[in-house]
Amino acid sequence: MEKNQPAVDPTPESGDSSPLRAWLAVGSVTLGAFAFVTTEFLPVGLLPQVARDLGVTPGTAGLMVTVPGVIAAISAPGLMLGAGRIDRRHILLILSVLLLASNLISAFAPSFGVMLLGRAILGASLGGFWTLALAAAGRLVRPNDAARATAMILTGVTCATVIGVPLGTFISGLASWRASFMVTGGLVAVALAAQALLVPSLPSTAALRFADLVALWRRAHARRSLLMVALIFGAHFSSYTYIAPFLLQNASFSVSSITWLLLGFGFVGFVSNAAFSALVTRNLKASLGTVVSLLMFALLTMPLLRHSESAVTVTVLLWGVAFGAIPLCLSVWVQLATPDLPEAGSALFVGIIQVAIAVGSLVGGTVVDRVGIPADFWFGSALAFLGLAAIAGFGAVGKTLAHTGTSQVRPE
Repeated sequence: MEKNQPAVDPTPESGDSSPLRAWLAVGSVTLGAFAFVTTEFLPVGLLPQVARDLGVTPGTAGLMVTVPGVIAAISAPGLMLGAGRIDRRHILLILSVLLLASNLISAFAPSFGVMLLGRAILGASLGGFWTLALAAAGRLVRPNDAARATAMILTGVTCATVIGVPLGTFISGLASWRASFMVTGGLVAVALAAQALLVPSLPSTAALRFADLVALWRRAHARRSLLMVALIFGAHFSSYTYIAPFLLQNASFSVSSITWLLLGFGFVGFVSNAAFSALVTRNLKASLGTVVSLLMFALLTMPLLRHSESAVTVTVLLWGVAFGAIPLCLSVWVQLATPDLPEAGSALFVGIIQVAIAVGSLVGGTVVDRVGIPADFWFGSALAFLGLAAIAGFGAVGKTLAHTGTSQVRPE
């Protein structure tokens, strides 16, 4: 991918602020990132309704998360490898058009097969957009504002991760699950128009090479870091994909109660992300270990507490606190683990997350259909335990990374 070359020539004084138009361009990409990730996770809160209306089991409906994850895992590095020196602005706009098509196809899908077609189109655009958006952030503003621009776009991703699902559930409660996709499509249309007006030409000065990916993968520390990412994201999404059916069928929550609880999940996750952005700079390893432990505890105990609505509510909120900070902690960890190959590190990070989402939701769906949702949550807690073991396995290396690396990257 391209080097960090600003789209607007800076003045000789490096401390000058970027112009308003540059920040508006960053805002348009941030809105696009929010729309992309919201679309990816939207089916989680809508799964029972979609499964019922399209005539499939909840486990089969989980393919709405699995299919885009598989395709996005390939497109994350694949699109950037194939893009060569094509202007990144053109790629950005094409990917947003594909996202709009995905939402419209999903909203009007007459069958589950057509729904999966829409989700496949999402996957084709998702991995490339996520990788491209983070790479383009520093080029839209002056060099001294690059970190703030990156943090701004990551905020859009984080907000979508923790707010997108409850937002879709809320809209579905007011109208229908099809309305959720239509509203998200409208958001994509706004982001697309803003990007067309505000994002300047982003000519490529260098291309991501396959050799960079291979070189990074050969490093033991990078491989172990990516394995840790896969285990932790797999733990979350193998269970979170089926949280709505669990609350409805196993914990006897009403649809309206589920909507409000998922909104609470998103809110505490947003607060957690903000709080841990300060803590992670002091001790990354301890911060990550804390939130993964909380995730494991929530997944382990929620099935045991399913007969108590208040206990389940508290546990879901604790889960929200955990996952609100996990993407931030892991993204910083991978940045610090790949300081000399940041583009390759970003592509592999996005790719491995999508693999974890796809495999986690697929295996989780199999467990749900054959054994039940409580067993799936315990499977997720086992993956979280393996993630904790991976964190502990870094030992002194992890401590060095956490304490010395944070001077290089300070999350906003």
